[in-house]
Amino acid sequence: MSLSLDQSTQLCSLLADPSRVRLLLLLEQHELSVAELTEITGLAQSRVSTHLARLKRAGLVQDKRSGNAALYSVVPPREDGGALWSLLRERLDDNRLRVDRERAEQVIAARKHGKTWAESVAGRMELHYSPGRTWEATARALIGLLELGDVADIACGDGVLSELIAERARRVTCVDISATVIAAARKRLARLANVEFCEADMHALPLADTAYDHVFLMHALSYTQTPQTVIAEAARLLKPNGRLIVAALAEHTHTETMRAYDHLNLGIAPGRLHELLLACGLIVESCRISSREMRPPYFEVITAIARRAAGTKTAG
Repeated sequence: MSLSLDQSTQLCSLLADPSRVRLLLLLEQHELSVAELTEITGLAQSRVSTHLARLKRAGLVQDKRSGNAALYSVVPPREDGGALWSLLRERLDDNRLRVDRERAEQVIAARKHGKTWAESVAGRMELHYSPGRTWEATARALIGLLELGDVADIACGDGVLSELIAERARRVTCVDISATVIAAARKRLARLANVEFCEADMHALPLADTAYDHVFLMHALSYTQTPQTVIAEAARLLKPNGRLIVAALAEHTHTETMRAYDHLNLGIAPGRLHELLLACGLIVESCRISSREMRPPYFEVITAIARRAAGTKTAG
C-alpha cells in the first residue's frame, strides 16, 4: 500500500516521540493495561492514554476488554505504517528499553497472583518460557512417531536436524558446501554410526538417483538464486513414494537481514514454490505459510511436503 505525502509525514511524526516508541516495544511483548504501562514507564497516566489513543488511530495498537480493564497490544504490521515501524524496530537498542522490559516482567509476575501459570499466559503461551517446554523437546517427542528410512539433509549446516532425525532413519546423508560447516557437523554427529557426510554444492549433488525415502531442504532456498535447480536436484534423489520436505522464508522486503545472513534472495511465495515442485513431477501434499514470528520483522515460514509418485520420473 502506498502512502500519500501527508500520511507519511503523520506517520513519521507519530514514531518520532520516544514515549510512543517505548509503548510500542512493550506492547509487542505483552498485553498491558494503561495502569501497567504507567507503572512500567513512569509516564503520567494521562500521557499514556493519549499516546495509546494516537497509536490506535494509526492502526498500530489494538485493545480488548479483560474484566474492568482494557489490555493493549500491537497490531501485526501492514505494508504501509507497519513496515516503517518494523524497519525502525530492527535498529533500536537503548538502556531505557532494557529497563522497561525488566519492569514489564515484574508487572506480569505480579499480575499472575491468584492464577496458575497457564492461566496467566493463556493466549500467548508460546511467547513465555516454562521449564522443559521448548519446540526442541516437542519435536523430539513427536519424532518417535516416524520411520524415515534413507534420508538426505541438503544444506545441513552443522547437523542440528540430522541429529534430531538420525535415530529414526536407516541412514542420513548430510550435505553442505562449506568445509567448515561439515567439520562442525562431523563433530556434533560423531557418535552416530548411520550418518555420512558429503561436501558438495546443492545445485549439482553427487548423489545417486532414487536413493532416498526423505529429502530435507530446510531453509536451503535462501542461499540460491536458482531455486528451481535446487528443488530439481532434491527431487531427483527421491525413491518412488519418497517425500521432499521444504522449509523456506516467505517473500519479504528486509534487504539488510538478507545481507546480514548471506541470503541470496528475499524469500519465495507459496504459489511459486508450489509451481516449482509441480514442475519437477512431484505431487504436492501441502504448501503453505506454517508459522509467523511474533517479533519484528515478523518473518513468515513456508512449509511444503511433496511426494514422488510410484512409477514416475521427476522432471530435470
